[in-house]
Amino acid sequence: MSQPRVAVVTGSTSGIGLAIARALAARGDTVVLNGFGEPAAIAALVAELGAGGARIEHDPADMSEPDQIARLVREVEARHGRIDILVANAGIQHTARVEDFPPERWDAILAVNLSAAFHLARAALPGMQARGHGRIVNIASVHGLVASVDKSAYVAAKHGLVGLTKVIALENAERGITCNAICPGWVHTPLVEKQIVARAERQGLSMDDAQRGLLAEKEPTLRFTAPEDIAEAVLFLCGPAGANITGTTLALDGGWTAR
Repeated sequence: MSQPRVAVVTGSTSGIGLAIARALAARGDTVVLNGFGEPAAIAALVAELGAGGARIEHDPADMSEPDQIARLVREVEARHGRIDILVANAGIQHTARVEDFPPERWDAILAVNLSAAFHLARAALPGMQARGHGRIVNIASVHGLVASVDKSAYVAAKHGLVGLTKVIALENAERGITCNAICPGWVHTPLVEKQIVARAERQGLSMDDAQRGLLAEKEPTLRFTAPEDIAEAVLFLCGPAGANITGTTLALDGGWTAR
């Protein structure tokens, strides 16, 4: 086993973030979880991920609050002396046409899906620069590369996140720090499950047919990207093979953007 690294993964008490945290913990890395949840459920996750010997912690910092983000980074560095891996994954969603989009939801989505990644990097980069090493992975979306209707805030935030990724990469290209974005297509989350149910009810389809129809509109492979696929991509980018990969987007989208 290689030397354990110190990793912070935001939005990691469920879904994609949890899969990433699990993969890092399985490698033996120290992982700081972040996200909302019942205390008992979070304690169970900490115990589960740490069962193999990895050190697992949880920090409840709200990704919409810059002061809490700065505190999170400061306290992790104080406890462990460094942050080796920073994964900005936390995200929220709301769908509506532009003229119907509530301004407060626009502001919230931009804060969590885009500004949080800036505040995390801004806080963590000085330490990474001083040590001459760091891996930053921003979990963007296929919607950081292309658009869909009714998702103005999400698309704007994810496009911005891809741009931010490139700037961080360029500014740190000679410092041993890489910054990349992963752009998943459809991932079978509770939000997507609701879309499948709605399609099935609206069109009188079985759940299987509704799911296939949803995928057929966007993903030629007709399969969802699994959270574990995204986790493996993070491990690759943060491992030896990713040492000279920076400023790029890795689309795990089943061919969505190839059309």
